[in-house]
Amino acid sequence: MRQQEDTYKNLFDTKAIEKIKELVDISSSCFFCTSIVTGKPFKTRPMVVQKLDDNGTFWFLSNIDSFKTLEISEDFNVQLLFKGSDYSDFLNIYGTASISNDKSKIHELWNPMLKTWFNEGVDDPKISVIKVIPTEGYYWDTKHNMAVGLIKRLAGAVLGKTIDDSVEGKLKI
Repeated sequence: MRQQEDTYKNLFDTKAIEKIKELVDISSSCFFCTSIVTGKPFKTRPMVVQKLDDNGTFWFLSNIDSFKTLEISEDFNVQLLFKGSDYSDFLNIYGTASISNDKSKIHELWNPMLKTWFNEGVDDPKISVIKVIPTEGYYWDTKHNMAVGLIKRLAGAVLGKTIDDSVEGKLKI
């Protein structure tokens, strides 16, 4: 039997980008996945989004000599996996990646904490820019907020009834 509440909502174009921004604002750390051929183990590593622009494009800074750079040069299809909390704020993005050494973009994205990885600072010759243009995605979130969602889950547990505040759907950019 289908739940009474509508828990599925696909989002398109600007609404999809708004949802992506909302979820990335909650957690800008993701698992950046390459070599995503179906049925085979993919490569993954944690990364922090340096910028998510108004078009929904993700920007990262990375070492030009990294395995991920090599993997992207062999296959530009990538997947980004985000988790914001235990019960909501999940985001799965598929996209196409490109790599550059655009110095103006590096300066725009630079954060002093990055000196941990790039010892020579913003002008370190090892810095590259990874641009990910999303093509599609999927999200899991709450309709209201975490507090309302928690109250609904607690009430459902007491009543023995599903009272679901979740919403999920496809994202088409």
